[in-house]
Amino acid sequence: MAKRGPSGTQAVQTIDDPEALQALSHPLRVRILDALREPDSAAAVARRLGEARQKVNYHLKELERCGLVLAAGERRNGNFVESLYRSVARTLVVLPRAAWGDPRRLAALADQVSLENLVTLGERLARDAAVLLDRAAFDAAEISSAAVEADVHFANDADRARFLNEYLAAIGPLLSKYGTKAGSPYRVALAVYPDPTLKEDT
Repeated sequence: MAKRGPSGTQAVQTIDDPEALQALSHPLRVRILDALREPDSAAAVARRLGEARQKVNYHLKELERCGLVLAAGERRNGNFVESLYRSVARTLVVLPRAAWGDPRRLAALADQVSLENLVTLGERLARDAAVLLDRAAFDAAEISSAAVEADVHFANDADRARFLNEYLAAIGPLLSKYGTKAGSPYRVALAVYPDPTLKEDT
């Protein structure tokens, strides 16, 4: 179940639909989604963005049609009643698979479990990083994080297997020690994969 904020908006929505991706291609629509992190009317958003109301309303309807904006009730403004809208999530993350047009990619994932795990991990890291960035940007949160990247070389498959076994043996006690401590939870990830900028020799 997705976590939701005080306004009922879920924390993060991943975008993997080509139609939604196309809807996000217009820069004004991205600005409208940011403006609707909290419920507001088309008129109010237009004033904040310095755009014509009719223009904002058009793009707002397109975002609503794609499911990126939802109706959020009404608000009385003088003698008028304004319709309110909100973004489907406070943070939107576009997954690379939204641009996958060839079904052979999905077939490759189905055939290679380790590759599917790598892609899934990459998507999760991108999603989590986007959420943390928004907390820093919009909530003035100080984010404690770390990222370590290193290049290693394996002569053959056996060499790679030995590395993984030695790595797991070395880090296992640390995971056991800190995995059961009380306190704030953190995630640790390891990924081993061929350098995608180079062709494999074997």
